[in-house]
Amino acid sequence: MPESAGQNSKRFTYKDSGVDIDKAGTLLSGLKRVIGSTHTSDVLSSMSSFCGLFNVHTSKYKDPVLASSTDGVGTKLILAKETGDYSTVGQDLVAMSVNDLICCGAKPLFFLDYIACGTIDTFKISTLITSIAEACKYCGAALLGGETAEMPDMYGDDEIDLAGFAVGIVERGKVFSPDSVKDGDLVTGLYSSGLHSNGFSLVRKIIGSLSLDLGRPLDWTGGRSLGEILLTPTKLYSPVVGSIVEDESIQVKGIANITGGGFYDNISRIIPEGLDVVISGENREIPPVFKALMQLGNIPAREMYKVFNMGVGMVLIISPGSLEALKARARNEGEGIMVLGRVTGGTGKVKIKGIDL
Repeated sequence: MPESAGQNSKRFTYKDSGVDIDKAGTLLSGLKRVIGSTHTSDVLSSMSSFCGLFNVHTSKYKDPVLASSTDGVGTKLILAKETGDYSTVGQDLVAMSVNDLICCGAKPLFFLDYIACGTIDTFKISTLITSIAEACKYCGAALLGGETAEMPDMYGDDEIDLAGFAVGIVERGKVFSPDSVKDGDLVTGLYSSGLHSNGFSLVRKIIGSLSLDLGRPLDWTGGRSLGEILLTPTKLYSPVVGSIVEDESIQVKGIANITGGGFYDNISRIIPEGLDVVISGENREIPPVFKALMQLGNIPAREMYKVFNMGVGMVLIISPGSLEALKARARNEGEGIMVLGRVTGGTGKVKIKGIDL
């Protein structure tokens, strides 16, 4: 046998490099029941070992189209790492994709996750996947598949990153179009649960500059720790929005998920160029977490509305005559509706009274 230059006399295994395949397999085997609880008869799990298969009942639609969305949790994961609490970021992952998906009127069908880490921590990963599965089940989406990748050197031993992928279905003729929005339409909103999963780089900048302790309550947190407030999971809007969209007494013109870009970037996506949305801000109480961040960071009001949801997680533009039906439908789903403003003539911009007007 030819001599190999630099050949190592020691015998190596994959585990020696930091990747424990058996550990990952054992972890996922233990979560089969949790993952399987999201499956319906449409999940064809026995037909393939390498991908997820889903039976799409196109016969229920005249002209169905598939909708898809992908997102992550962002630097909110750093706060989860610092507090050691990974119990809710799985819900954040599902919400960030599914909440986008439903904005076109689609019904979520299934979800896939990708979890990357330096070293598999069985408790952390199982906590994450359980949270993902519970969120999928709440939204009526199957957790169809996923990947847990252990990548030493790429990530630190205690680092985790997440990505999610959602697929849904909608009737082509029922996809919301900006062209349906008219002058005089009402702009309404569903309440957020908190910061959701946006703006955390700015949040962490403020925390670091003031050396705030995530484990302690502040005078505005109602006795809860700062970390607990900030890690409040993103609200899942699929059930309530699905119920609203299916209600024929409500004429929905457009739906916007208030994520990165806040009011300005997200609401402007669902209006035509010849119209503006004017937000009045009257009779709407801004939640304490946003007031506190604005004060602690000395953040201008316009910047706040450009970065954060300011207590409004989802915006629905409706015909004026649909307001009472919308309120009733939301109430039946345990949600409240706020009237934010109106659509007026303009140039495709979002304007907020007291800031832009």
